[in-house]
Amino acid sequence: METFLIQATIYLGAAVIAVPLAARLGLGSVLGYLLAGIAIGPLTGLVGTETKDLQHFAEFGVVMMLFLIGLELDPRALWNMRQRLLGMGGLKVGLTMLAITGGSIAMGYDWGTSVAIGMIFALSSTAIVLQTLTEKGLMQTSGGRSTFSVLLAQDIAVIPMLALLPLLAVPVVVSLATDGSLAVIDPDDTHHATLSLVEGLPGWGVTLVTLGAVAAVILAGTFLTRPVFRYIHHARLREMYTALALLMVVSIAVLMQMVGLSPALGTFLAGVVLANSEFRHELESDLEPFKGLLLGLFFITVGAGINFDLLFGDPARILGLAVAVMAIKGVILFGLALLFKLHKKDRWLFTLGLAQAGEFGFVLISFSLTQGVLTDALA
Repeated sequence: METFLIQATIYLGAAVIAVPLAARLGLGSVLGYLLAGIAIGPLTGLVGTETKDLQHFAEFGVVMMLFLIGLELDPRALWNMRQRLLGMGGLKVGLTMLAITGGSIAMGYDWGTSVAIGMIFALSSTAIVLQTLTEKGLMQTSGGRSTFSVLLAQDIAVIPMLALLPLLAVPVVVSLATDGSLAVIDPDDTHHATLSLVEGLPGWGVTLVTLGAVAAVILAGTFLTRPVFRYIHHARLREMYTALALLMVVSIAVLMQMVGLSPALGTFLAGVVLANSEFRHELESDLEPFKGLLLGLFFITVGAGINFDLLFGDPARILGLAVAVMAIKGVILFGLALLFKLHKKDRWLFTLGLAQAGEFGFVLISFSLTQGVLTDALA
């Protein structure tokens, strides 16, 4: 308990000091949180290995953020976005994946590894981009809406990517262990700690269960929300509304994970279903503080987890590859902005906003490693 309180004090203190300072300098809260993480992690060593566990917990802030964005979207507005969602988002993911896969093959990697690398870098950061657009008041611009459409399409694209990655694996992978010896990794020898409703089912069974879960979320949001809120209202306790809001988001996220879908995608869908509900503002006010703190914690853990020894060990190669990835994505994004007739300012917002890599890439790297698609050193 004492250790937990000390760690909480360090994380919260770093955020309270760094974020207002970054905001005052016009850098935005995201960079402030990242700098706070760097200060308490690589620079001073005040926090250590627990940042990885905290990061998984803090990723729930992204789930809450998409639920709150869904609450702001009328279903008809989402239907009006279908051209950007499918056309712009699909082309961005597909073209970026092809370009980076080709670059990886040119660097000497085999095609399976190159496709995995292409998938990893085809995604952009939902957490950083949406947080920045919201802070700067750019979400309602044409460029902001186009950017959001692509980010949502990417969240959807993660699902087929996770399905495709095991097909790229080789039967066994030989990698260099920490003691210098060769270690043989069997990709089938993986432990699935998450309870699954679709594991072991045939393809048609997986499809039915997945569609059933999505239908359950829509039906529950349509028909159960009003009676449940009335039941909570009789208790006349303010904290019960907060508890109900958290229960809704957590339970939907768990259900989506159990059927192999993205929790963020499921909660976004629930938010859209509840967008016309009279309880929308109640849910927003209850969840907004949790979303902000969890997202901030996520960015702090990212900063605290940066391996500067690795970066300074080969800075030219790492920075060069980072710039190359952003340049490839930037050219593709600018071309799409011209194709979809975005105006000049919106064109640059769209291009610069999505040119970086994203946090879902970490998920794909981890999954590729367990499936034997990537070696330890490359991951």
